[in-house]
Amino acid sequence: MAEGVRRFLGKPGAVDLRPYTKLLSAIEAEEDGLRELSDTELTEKAIELGNAELPYERDDLVSLCAVGREAARRSLDERPFDVQLLGVMALLDGHVAEMATGEGKTLAGALAAAGFALRGRRVHLLSVNDYLARRDAEWMRPLYDMLGVTVGWITEDSTPQERRAAYSCEVTYAAVSELGFDVLRDRMVTDIADRVVPPPHVAIIDEADSVLVDEARVPLVLAGAAESVDADVEMADVVRGLKPRLHYEIDGEGRNVQLTDAGIDAVEKALDGVDLYSEDDTSVLPQVNLALHAHVLLQRDVHYVVRDGEVRLINESRGRIALLQRWPDGLQAAVEAKEKVALSETGEVLDSITVQSLVLRYPTRAGMTGTAMAVAEQLREFYELEVAVIPSNKPNVREDHGSRLYATREEKEDALIAKVEEVHKSGRPILIGTQDVAESELLAGRLREAGLECVVLNAKNDADEAAIIAEAGTHGAITVSTQMAGRGTDIRLGGSDMADRERVVETGGLYVMGFGRYPSSRLDGQLRGRAGRQGDPGDSIFFVSMDDDLVVNHAPETTGYQTTSDGEITDQGWLGMVDHAQRVSEGQLLEVHRNTWRYNQLIDVQRDVVLEHREMVLTGDQGDRQIRADRGKRHEELLEELAGRGAGAEGDAEDAGSGADAEEEANEKVARAARLITLYHLDRGWTDHNAFLSELREGIHLRFLGRRDPLDEFNRDAVPVFKGFLDDARARAAESFEELEVVDGELDVSSVGVKRPSMTWTYMVHDHPFSSAFETLVGRLKGGRGSGS
Repeated sequence: MAEGVRRFLGKPGAVDLRPYTKLLSAIEAEEDGLRELSDTELTEKAIELGNAELPYERDDLVSLCAVGREAARRSLDERPFDVQLLGVMALLDGHVAEMATGEGKTLAGALAAAGFALRGRRVHLLSVNDYLARRDAEWMRPLYDMLGVTVGWITEDSTPQERRAAYSCEVTYAAVSELGFDVLRDRMVTDIADRVVPPPHVAIIDEADSVLVDEARVPLVLAGAAESVDADVEMADVVRGLKPRLHYEIDGEGRNVQLTDAGIDAVEKALDGVDLYSEDDTSVLPQVNLALHAHVLLQRDVHYVVRDGEVRLINESRGRIALLQRWPDGLQAAVEAKEKVALSETGEVLDSITVQSLVLRYPTRAGMTGTAMAVAEQLREFYELEVAVIPSNKPNVREDHGSRLYATREEKEDALIAKVEEVHKSGRPILIGTQDVAESELLAGRLREAGLECVVLNAKNDADEAAIIAEAGTHGAITVSTQMAGRGTDIRLGGSDMADRERVVETGGLYVMGFGRYPSSRLDGQLRGRAGRQGDPGDSIFFVSMDDDLVVNHAPETTGYQTTSDGEITDQGWLGMVDHAQRVSEGQLLEVHRNTWRYNQLIDVQRDVVLEHREMVLTGDQGDRQIRADRGKRHEELLEELAGRGAGAEGDAEDAGSGADAEEEANEKVARAARLITLYHLDRGWTDHNAFLSELREGIHLRFLGRRDPLDEFNRDAVPVFKGFLDDARARAAESFEELEVVDGELDVSSVGVKRPSMTWTYMVHDHPFSSAFETLVGRLKGGRGSGS
């Protein structure tokens, strides 16, 4: 009834499964006949399905699912359930299939990918991390082989040659970030042969909500080396001696820190009497603010870890090390100075791409996840995707208990430890989800003090995650883990070999405990979903306290409650307040997502103009024609010098022939130089324009003070600045070409400043975490000498 109402109202999640369900009996009817075929004949049967165009007609769809089911049975020893085939059909129709944890999304995704590939479509199957990309590609390879489909995968460590080979396959598995960075690098090549990513056809996104919603709040940014930073170490030493409340204050949400008057005096004294607000030197105050932000607001083992002498960021949505990612604008160096590790190079943004822009490149998009309905509106709004809710193969018998709320964190810890002790007595396996590394290690310490041995999974040992998660269902196991989204590995009762399954089932199955509610109910659901897999028994419960960040930052009122003797708050009104706080948090996260999208729409339009022109220069003679038109005389001079003209016009036929060859070679050399110079100035101009847009974006929200819409103001300022972009780049290219000289028979473009940037890392980019100089000035005018940070 509820599904019918949703369809009638046109609500997200209203995809009608009845047309797919009607095909299940026909699919099963083909099964006996297919079992009589040899492996070779089955492969030929699959290849025959590629003779028609997409989408699959009814009979072809039945044949595809039947052949795929038989191929999976033979190659993987897994016969897909009917519900998995429903997922395959939903994916082939371009939907997001919501399938619960343990329901076989990996196999469903592979069968759908093969279905697209057999019809001549190149498929990129995108995941949240390298581990899943490689694991799934290798796991599903026997299936693809039997269906006559080639498969490859890429990871962070893949070489350009390996990437090119993987992308040449019909199905390619990759982390969404790796694909994004490959696209960004391809945008900067100066030779077509250096590209690695082919034109996009089909994207199937695993863990679709994590990729399309959580990851989408952080644009992917490619950066190149710039100047080194020298002053951070001194600033780190200065702010290290400051005291909270005396020298600085933190706002209620814990997102901004501000020097007090006493703090300003202390810093100025420590810096030999420098005036932080001097108009003669405006560089000191931003450095102080960077160091203060790093020291006060960025916590080790929460926002980052120190490993092998390096500061490594933790991905907020997955609790993993964010490989090759850094903070921008000197904040990375400030954290490195704080931790007294070697300072890395700073960088400048070369280009960026949002997850939305990356995924919307694909004419066909689909996805799968266990928690799509919670973000169905966003999937429709940002990606034009509808959710198909696939029923589970077996009824879910997990019991989800209500949250237990306590006054303080200590009382919450005590209650959770007591619950673990109670449950552990029966040998029942327990999985405890935490918010961050520090919390997981603190809780593990408390458990061990109570004589409860546990295994910890967090960003410090994420390389071992598959083995840890695989054994989390073992009798008597206690596992403490940070965010479970994208972990990939199923928790099987009785351990990875399920040898002790019946014994664990008798205890009640896996008991999931959350040490605090997450910023999104979806993340709560992902943790709960680790129990109750494929009809297994299980339980889940969350422990919350009034001083949890979620409650402190998002609840309207946190005083006036009454507690029991052990600190528990049982009043339903206060428990409802926790739900309210989570909804407020979800609203804020959605607004961040929307803002990322809105501000990048104009940037995407401008970037597309540059990329279209760049493509004409890269693949054609646009650069040479423009240079010849703008600097015709110099163009001719270089041609003559390279061809050796003017040395004598007389000669026999052989000389004439060699002269023609020399002229052609000279033409190619001049055209190549014109291309390289034009591409350089297009890329250099875009890098500079990017920097302008970033600075504009940082301060644009201040226009709100004048009752003006920041987005309108951003567009109003960004459009005219870009108006002459292509003309300016062309003029600079012409100036550089005019200065070009022949050196040892070659055109040396480096002599006129043309060089490719060193692309060595990527950035995590959020809204700027601290104030610009203008914001600081506003703060001084409004409230004395306080400095925003």
